[in-house]
Amino acid sequence: MSDVPFGFGLPGDRDPDRREGGGGDPAGGDPFGLGALFGGMAGGGSPEDVLGKMPLFAELQRLMNWSGGPVNWDLAKQGAISQLAAGHQPSSDGERTAVAEALRLADLWLDQVTEMPSGIDRTAAWSRVEWVEQTLPAWGALIDPLAEKVVAAMTSALPQEAAMSFGPIAGIMGRMGGVMFGAQVGSALGKLADEVLTSTDVGLPLAPAGTGVLVPQNVAAFAAGLDRPADEVRLFLALREAAAQRLFAHVPWLRQQLQDAVHAYARGITIDREAIERGISEAMSAGGMEGLDPSDPESIQRLLGSGVLEPEETPEQAMALRRLETLLALVEGWIDTVVAAAAKDRLPGHSALAETMRRRRASGGPAEQTFATLVGLQLRPRRLRDAATVWAAMTQQHGGADRDRLWNHPDLLPTSDDLDEPMDFVARQGQGLDAELEALTEGDTEPEKPEED
Repeated sequence: MSDVPFGFGLPGDRDPDRREGGGGDPAGGDPFGLGALFGGMAGGGSPEDVLGKMPLFAELQRLMNWSGGPVNWDLAKQGAISQLAAGHQPSSDGERTAVAEALRLADLWLDQVTEMPSGIDRTAAWSRVEWVEQTLPAWGALIDPLAEKVVAAMTSALPQEAAMSFGPIAGIMGRMGGVMFGAQVGSALGKLADEVLTSTDVGLPLAPAGTGVLVPQNVAAFAAGLDRPADEVRLFLALREAAAQRLFAHVPWLRQQLQDAVHAYARGITIDREAIERGISEAMSAGGMEGLDPSDPESIQRLLGSGVLEPEETPEQAMALRRLETLLALVEGWIDTVVAAAAKDRLPGHSALAETMRRRRASGGPAEQTFATLVGLQLRPRRLRDAATVWAAMTQQHGGADRDRLWNHPDLLPTSDDLDEPMDFVARQGQGLDAELEALTEGDTEPEKPEED
């Protein structure tokens, strides 16, 4: 898993896992062809001439003209689907029927443990390729603002001397960024599509509103390593999907709060200009006056590989990540709690399946991989356990209705500090919950206008 924040993959990176879907040099020395591009610029060729002559960019010249935003989503989709082509299995009619029945039964069971009504209007059994295609709009809303800020920060942080050295390359930095982001996103989505089980497996609702989804090919692979019947595993995962759909459908601010936490991190992205200048100075000292030479790919790669273009995390970003981590933990903990209540007397293998999911999260499941790629966030299992403790204790001490009413307003939810002492938080809840909610929502209504004489 990468420790480098999203969008900061370096051309000299030789990790094959991070080059998948990106094309370029198979030896890993220059996966995006930047060395040849820089050399062509120094030789006086126009960007279009150079792009047309390079094998990788001749193929992607059309994509280089992408004008739909900071991420080239055409390339991302193409890269993800190409990764999945070899093992792709379309969903059968039988699988679609089995998924629909499992989600319907799951909703019936959940009706008895939560007052939140069903959030599923239709069901779907997606193939891995369909998962990529259907979730792209949600990924765009999440990733585009982050990618745009990254490109802007990197461009504005370059000192004037470096910008002059790069010459004509400055004019296509934005398009290059779109290609690089597209390649990275495509690779990440291809890997996720290989293992996601539902549409909410990453902690966010990625399917169109009201659509409950399972990915039968991945569900079968997940069940193959377990000593439980396949239909039992499918029903357990349907319970998790149906519970998540209820939460996101009936807590209207939740989706936006999760996105806002990621975007708050993006707004704080800055790159230390002084560090760049020091890096360039050191490069020049090491290689003489030719230390930074746009015609020398090794010179450019030394600069990029020095780490001077990597952002430094600010206190504001740390707060945004903490909020995101807490929200994701609360979502996952609530799902664990209501699924356990619905399944404990009906699903013989629930305990074993729940433990398998906990181990999956602890070793780095889709949510952790996604957010580590996006913003360097590591979802700690301890936060998930603490969140589940809050929801389970609220159910036991105050009942399911008071437990679910905590979702009526974001300020009612436990904070990261509350999760440090979950039982103290639960002890403070109860009869005062209605009064606290009334106080919080009092200012949400407009005051009545005075009557005119």
